[in-house]
Amino acid sequence: MQKTKDLLNFWEVQMKHSHTSSNYFFRKSPSHYHMMLLVMHAFKYKEYLTVEDANTFWLLYGAILVFFMQAGFAMLEVGHVQSKNTKNILIKNVLDASVGAIAWWTSGYGIALGSGNDDVKLLGYSVMGNDNYLLDMDMHTKANWLFQWAFCATAATIVSGAVAERITFTSYIILSTALTAFIYPVVVHAGWGEGFASPFKEDKLLEGCGVIDFAGSGVVHATGGISALAACYILGPRIGRFVNGKVQRLEQQSVIFQTLGTLILWFGWYGFNGVSTLAIDGLSGVAAHTMVTTTIAAATGSLATTGLGYLHEGIVSPTNTNNGVLAGLVSITAGCSTCSPEGACAIGAIGAPVYYYSNKLLTRFRIDDVVGSIPVHGFCGLWGVLAASLFATPRYYSLAYSDEKADECAGLIYGGNTAPLLANLQFMAFLLVWVGGATTLIVYPLKKFGLLRISEELELEGMDLSKHGGNDSKAIRRKKSMKDNEIIEEYIDEFQRCKKCSEIIPRCTCFPCIPCVPCKKKETA
Repeated sequence: MQKTKDLLNFWEVQMKHSHTSSNYFFRKSPSHYHMMLLVMHAFKYKEYLTVEDANTFWLLYGAILVFFMQAGFAMLEVGHVQSKNTKNILIKNVLDASVGAIAWWTSGYGIALGSGNDDVKLLGYSVMGNDNYLLDMDMHTKANWLFQWAFCATAATIVSGAVAERITFTSYIILSTALTAFIYPVVVHAGWGEGFASPFKEDKLLEGCGVIDFAGSGVVHATGGISALAACYILGPRIGRFVNGKVQRLEQQSVIFQTLGTLILWFGWYGFNGVSTLAIDGLSGVAAHTMVTTTIAAATGSLATTGLGYLHEGIVSPTNTNNGVLAGLVSITAGCSTCSPEGACAIGAIGAPVYYYSNKLLTRFRIDDVVGSIPVHGFCGLWGVLAASLFATPRYYSLAYSDEKADECAGLIYGGNTAPLLANLQFMAFLLVWVGGATTLIVYPLKKFGLLRISEELELEGMDLSKHGGNDSKAIRRKKSMKDNEIIEEYIDEFQRCKKCSEIIPRCTCFPCIPCVPCKKKETA
């Protein structure tokens, strides 16, 4: 302590004379001056710094990182959609955060993380909170509100990319509001609050353990993915996506945006997983371990998906590489705090085929997911919940959850019993029934009343042109005629109507135009 005081006195003297010509260090490095001044103040006024302040700052830091993921989702989705719908998808991403903030303020947080409501129970378990509505909470708890709101906005944004380019603006706002105000909060209450699957209750733990879903493979990502699956199934595919039973590749705006979005999401995921400790005091080691496993799973998922795509397609696809990163991240999110680095490697590697083959399965059933939200977040989210119950080690479980239940609630691979597996399987079933059913009850009536999908004409010309003040969807093709040496400019639309069967098909890209997709429809008598 005396040495620390002597050092502070030395720096104080140096800084008082830093304006003199003899003090070269401080003249050349004014930043060091301010840094040391800050350190001195921290020592002098350390009695005003509390553990609660440190934990509050930790949550605020995490909220900023997770919210920055909205920019990642925006870039990722812009890269996947056709240029004629650029403004539409960007506006939806901004409104996801805006609608989510109001919904989370008025009802979402109270339903999700309020104390258990004894008046609203199902099978003896609380299904929604009883307080914390309209930010009726103490000042430090508001940091957790902000952190959890960023998660809520993420769940809604997952859906926006899947249903892009053909859902009406009004229908999307209705779905986003319902998801953030009620559907997602009920899931949070069940998995992280005082609901049936929560591992944080004092009694009535599901299978004696509760669900292992540390940062939300199931609570956040599977919820968004399942909701997207139900919405896409009812909504139907985009025009030109499936022609004569074959999958057609539609225009994607830019792989640059896709890659930028992926890297931003990877960056923000350190807040998503690491700060899910919800406190830094005594949990800094858990946070560090969580960020390490997150990194390993992301890298493994990317490499495995790239290799798998090369084996099947013969090319190294940027889309496979980028979505492989996200598949690994989603897969590790549930078990990031409880698995070992070796376990994280295995979870990310298995997430690759889960994503790749589930994506193939969706196209077989003519389910059109523009950005791959359903295989990445839905299927890999469910795999992440399952993986957490298999790869949880007693050592890391004791640090992240409870030392008393570590042996009992460890994963099957590390000598645990079937309790965590059964608990996580029940939670997965709950997600499929609740999220899928609730989304269907919202989306299907909109379809029946003709409010769900935009018109065929509007879809062909793009929503930017009719709804958002114009677009750049019509590319100008400049060709040089071999005969008269003149420059020919032609506006090219993305689709055309077959002259034989009147079916909408992708327009050919050759010049002069040759029928690239011949009509295969048999003439009827």
